[in-house]
Amino acid sequence: MDHPSPEAAAVRTGTAPDRGGRRPARTLHPLTWWIWALALATAVSRTNNPLLLFLVLAVLGYVVTARRTAAPWARGFKYYLYLALTVVTIRVVFRVVFATGITPNDHFLFSLPHIPTPDWYAGIQLGGPVSLEAVLSSATDGLRLACMLCCIGAANTLANPKRALRVLPGALYELGVAVTVAISVAPQLVQSVQRVARARKLRAGRTRGLRALRGIVVPVLEDALERSLRLAAAMDSRGYGRAGTATRRSRQATGALMLLGMCGLCAGAYGLLDATAPSFLGFPAMGAGAALCVAGLRLGGRRVTRTTYRPDPWSTPEWLVAGSGVLAAVLLFANLGYDPAQLNPAFYPLTWPDLPLVPTAAILLAGTAGFFSPPPQEPRPEPKAAA
Repeated sequence: MDHPSPEAAAVRTGTAPDRGGRRPARTLHPLTWWIWALALATAVSRTNNPLLLFLVLAVLGYVVTARRTAAPWARGFKYYLYLALTVVTIRVVFRVVFATGITPNDHFLFSLPHIPTPDWYAGIQLGGPVSLEAVLSSATDGLRLACMLCCIGAANTLANPKRALRVLPGALYELGVAVTVAISVAPQLVQSVQRVARARKLRAGRTRGLRALRGIVVPVLEDALERSLRLAAAMDSRGYGRAGTATRRSRQATGALMLLGMCGLCAGAYGLLDATAPSFLGFPAMGAGAALCVAGLRLGGRRVTRTTYRPDPWSTPEWLVAGSGVLAAVLLFANLGYDPAQLNPAFYPLTWPDLPLVPTAAILLAGTAGFFSPPPQEPRPEPKAAA
């Protein structure tokens, strides 16, 4: 039996040197960043401490800045930051408008005009006095949700969505195609708007404001339609949407397994979140639901036949990056070495929150993904033309 040459093995793993003799930078497996980000989001759901939440944002900003590439989808993290700021603002505004009153020990800030409500709307009042404690409490609640959104944004920024499509189970392949196309649409629209704006400047277009909207929207929509048609033709030529053999009985069995598996996952999540729930609704239900879902995915994947070119390896950097995020989530859920009350400080009375050592070290441990992951590949300079 002939053994493949080292050059052929390097080509299969995607680490073969280019024609210039340089070895391109290796990129992580596409699921690595998703595991890391989801684990960090799970850790965020455990705490309401603003110091730890700001530390999570700092870790996300560092890792994204150090390891994002020059791809179009790698430029969208700032928009997730804008969305996070919007979430915090909306949470504070709702708390200020739909106030629940203040106590004599609260720090008074200002007062809004009070709007009387009917008796059946008791318990909620519109307007009235606003305290510093209420504003800080609502801002912290919004900050926790904002950190979760930024974790998802970091995964979208760092992971290649097109490569992630290749590792999805066959049963989720059509859904993965739709998600990948949807993720790729926003950067492409931004590029289209930038191209149209540059073309308008070259043509000395002086129209601004709403009058310029028509001259920008029509070319952008036309460009998006052309891109969608080219994408549909390319996907059709590569066999997307072609299904393998699947009987009616196998489809019914797949649906039943997935439905029962999702019910088991929901019951397990409820058992883990509710301390008064029976013990069998915790990890046993979660494990049974996960096993049923895996069986349904494997059975449903038989109807999709496809080949894989240059499979993404899973080696030491992937284990280190994914393990740093998972270990951070485990440390925040273990409640070992610190007081659990430090994760959710009280705002009544108003005191400065503590910074527990173990959760801080766990979040900083997740930030080591910026060291363990390989650096992104720098764009190559274009060769100069010969004189």
